[in-house]
Parts: sequence; structure tokens; C-alpha cells
Amino acid sequence: MSKENKKKQVQEKHEDRVIRILSTDVEGKMSVYAGLSKVKGISWSFANAICSSLNLDKKKKIGLLSEAEIKKIEELVKEKKIPTFLQNRRNDFESGEDRHLLGSDLELRTEFDIKRLKKIKSYRGLRHSSNLPSRGQRTKSNFRRNRRKGAGIKKKNKK
Repeated sequence: MSKENKKKQVQEKHEDRVIRILSTDVEGKMSVYAGLSKVKGISWSFANAICSSLNLDKKKKIGLLSEAEIKKIEELVKEKKIPTFLQNRRNDFESGEDRHLLGSDLELRTEFDIKRLKKIKSYRGLRHSSNLPSRGQRTKSNFRRNRRKGAGIKKKNKK
């Protein structure tokens, strides 16, 4: 085998592996840009900011990243040097500071916020408790319950 064939086999082997970034498993075949957005709490714009600040090629396969590059990504996300317009928890209700949450922390915080809204019986809390949209969508045709295929259609008896 030539050296080029060996390189291709090594690249394919690295692409097949699953990368663990910020406690999330990401397939190695994905690009860095798309793979970072699979982490809960990292949006497409935040993934773009990570790639540009670390000078990573967005189209590079995430399976080909070295351990040092993965550590750099994790350190950048965990640092507090993220611009405020990219953070997902600006002006936190409890502390008043700007924060960026990832993974299960984000899910828990969202759940606690909804529970707080329900407890104080705000309009949004009432909409959440009755399983209706809380952001002003129309509800005449959408958000209906108990809709199954053929609901309300009576079958005709064949004689």
C-alpha cells in the first residue's frame, strides 16, 4: 500500500470515532461547525465564534481534531470571555449577572424558570400549565389536543 492509502485509512478511522466534547457525544463524520452546534447550549453563531477565535477550519471533520484542540474548545467555552450577545442567560434572575449554561444545567435552569412562572401565576406560567403557546401564536387551528387521523369522521355502514 502506498502512503496515501494509509493516510486515507487513518483519516477514515478517526472520522468513524465518536468525540466527547463538553459531556456530549458527537459523531466524527460531522464538520466542526455542525458538531459544536450539537452540544446543548451552543448555537450556530456561537459555534462560528469558537471556530473563528481558535482559527479552526469549520469544514474540517470533528473526528480529525487532536486532543489539544478539543481541550482548547472546552476551555474557551468554560471561560467567561464570551461576548454577552452570544450568551444564553443574560441578566440572570437570581444573581443578575451574565452567564452561559450548557447541557443539563441549561435544562434544569429552564425547568426552574417555568416552575417559578407557574408558582407566581403569571400569564406565561398559566399558559405553560395549560399546555398552550406562551409567545402569542394563534390557537384557532394549531395547538389542538386529541387530534388523530380520522378523528370526527364516521365510518359508513356497508349493507
